Amino acid sequence: MSLFGSIVSRIRGHSQAAPPAGTAEAPADPPGAPTATALRDVDVAGILDGLAAQPTQRLDWQHSIVDLLKLLGLDSSLDARRGLAQELRYGGGTADSAAMNVWLHRQVMQQLAQHGGKVPEELRR
Repeated sequence: MSLFGSIVSRIRGHSQAAPPAGTAEAPADPPGAPTATALRDVDVAGILDGLAAQPTQRLDWQHSIVDLLKLLGLDSSLDARRGLAQELRYGGGTADSAAMNVWLHRQVMQQLAQHGGKVPEELRR
């Protein structure tokens, strides 16, 4: 499964919302990729805030791709983030990890919204 697919899967796993009955998956989606409706009506920010409220460690998922991945229990290493950048078609150089991380966070938030998740506008800019 792709790293973005794992992000969607972890968020959906923490959601109490069931996928709408009769929702068909788009046939153009590659195996393991989330469909455009994978997070329909899921409060992404609410789920992530709930996870962040747990008393393990303070993670700033709203601004940091590293913290977002850690919060979801996923690999947040530079290699994993470079793979995610490639998966999401990052056009910049991956040697500048700060710029890549900012782009990744924004892109992941935009993609979660495009997949039906409820993501506040300020997180998609």
